[in-house]
Amino acid sequence: MDKWEIVIGMGTCGIAAGAKETMAAIEAELARRKIKAEIIQTGCIGMCEQEVLVDIRRNGEGTVTYGRISRDRVPRLIEEHVVNNRVVAEWAICRPELEATGTEGAVVVGGAAATRGKSPAPKVDLPAGYADLIPFDQLPFLRKQKRLVLRNCGAMDPEVIDQYIARGGYEALKKALKMKPADVVAEVKLSGLRGRGGAGFPTGLKWETTANAPGTKKYVVCNADEGDPGAFMDRSVLEGDPHSVIEGMSIAACAIGADEGYIYCRAEYPLAIKRLYLAIDQATGKGFLGKNVLGTGFNFTLKIKEGAGAFVCGEETALLTSIEGNRGMPRPRPPFPAVKGLWGAPTNINNVETYANIPWIITEGGAAFAAIGTEKSKGTKVFALAGKIKNTGLAEVPMGITLREVVYDIGGGVQGDKAYKGVQIGGPAGGCLPTQLLDLPVDYESIVQAGAIMGSGGLIVLDENTCMVDLARFFLTFTQNESCGKCTPCREGTKRMLEILNKITRGEGEPEDLTRLEELGQAIRDTSLCGLGQGAPNPVLSTLRYFRHEYEAHINQKRCPAGVCTALLDYRIDAEACKGCGVCKKVCPTGAITGELKQAHVIDGEKCIKCGACIEKCKFNAIEKG
Repeated sequence: MDKWEIVIGMGTCGIAAGAKETMAAIEAELARRKIKAEIIQTGCIGMCEQEVLVDIRRNGEGTVTYGRISRDRVPRLIEEHVVNNRVVAEWAICRPELEATGTEGAVVVGGAAATRGKSPAPKVDLPAGYADLIPFDQLPFLRKQKRLVLRNCGAMDPEVIDQYIARGGYEALKKALKMKPADVVAEVKLSGLRGRGGAGFPTGLKWETTANAPGTKKYVVCNADEGDPGAFMDRSVLEGDPHSVIEGMSIAACAIGADEGYIYCRAEYPLAIKRLYLAIDQATGKGFLGKNVLGTGFNFTLKIKEGAGAFVCGEETALLTSIEGNRGMPRPRPPFPAVKGLWGAPTNINNVETYANIPWIITEGGAAFAAIGTEKSKGTKVFALAGKIKNTGLAEVPMGITLREVVYDIGGGVQGDKAYKGVQIGGPAGGCLPTQLLDLPVDYESIVQAGAIMGSGGLIVLDENTCMVDLARFFLTFTQNESCGKCTPCREGTKRMLEILNKITRGEGEPEDLTRLEELGQAIRDTSLCGLGQGAPNPVLSTLRYFRHEYEAHINQKRCPAGVCTALLDYRIDAEACKGCGVCKKVCPTGAITGELKQAHVIDGEKCIKCGACIEKCKFNAIEKG
């Protein structure tokens, strides 16, 4: 009897797109047709734009990955693929790259399907149209990616530890427990891995410092307080592969001599937290956590601290203060956490992505990791692609790839094929990089030299309709609101900068404001207590560096080139293009539009609130703004 498996992407992106409803519809349709099938959940594979993603396979073979499967598409999908053994071509995305090839030692991935070893000969008739599908690894979105951190995301059920173990999970911990702690640290140093949460401090050096710090009590902490607008890398890893983070933390604990750890995860990530709790329970039950881990005498317990959403708690000393039960506010450094951290004990802090790299490094060797990337930036980096980009989602790329390759080859280019203006990289503490830097290599040194930071990996694409002054104002509003207020430069300086930006977007700016912004920004950068305050001026300073002409247009011409800043806009109707249909008049909330039927209408500038409803509804493109 045939065994059907249907795999559904159940990360936050999938659920937001309707995965729960799709799953319920699949269950109902299978029950109606009396078809027996195993329904499996998985995490995000990175193609968020294509959610809800569904894999269908029979007897473990012939996997087809389908995209955008809403509940109303389910009856036809089951009818065509399961009943008639025929691919629904217009919804199909790909098939596994190595299925039925007999390739030794390969990882077979087809959406959520993955096995290690030799791919078996087919035992079933492959569905009609299967051979015409593009292989998974040849998808434009995936072709230039190298998935180390995301190796298991979308390839297993994250709530079943046995699936993680079947994919080599916890083998790295077993290996590390047989090594001398100093040798584990040496392997991480050899890899060249740098912290993936901010400035890129060498991970092995941080571990070594913590290991050598005096004290019998030491801690390992995971910073999962991902708060950058547009960033969702850590969330997706925790939802799709929580055990890789737990294993990485356990290896770190073994290397530095810690017996206790904390994962600090913001409470806005309920699915990630749920799967973390479950993974910790499962790992403890299997002997990978707790007392006498795997009978080696090594003890390591892991707890979760749910953060209340304060952006400042992404800064490591503020995070530690929050774990201790106090208000999350940064501490002066030195001493650094590696010497004096949680409750005064030496503490190693890395973020989710950094820890998720560790099992691969220990298993494959530090030299193998160091062979990927550039001379000073080793390995891969996960980016959350957001903004005005066609393929929103997660992409893991080797260091040294260019922005052009990320935006166009992986991301598919700009939505609506509009002109590319730049990217905001590194979150609120990052910077905007313009079109002329599209061929900039993505590595720590190049990004910093260009005036931004790698940060945790948020990458927001900007198009021709983005106002760079307004964008800088948005990010500064965010950081000003999130300032903990402990130090004057951040608390007061960002407020003064925001006042100037608001004045410029209202058309009240003056040429001297640009000098004031630069001087204030540099002072805040040089004197703020923590990295978040020091990075707060970056979006303003980088846009002044590359898009100064837009600031000057706002100030000197009282004009917003992108047509975004409402105070500088003037809505008008082209009398020749207007057909007098009256639609704009009906949708205007203030009665600013007048005119007789079949005659050209006009807009009263005094009444117009510049909401844009008229432009949105006009079928004749008769309404202009500028």
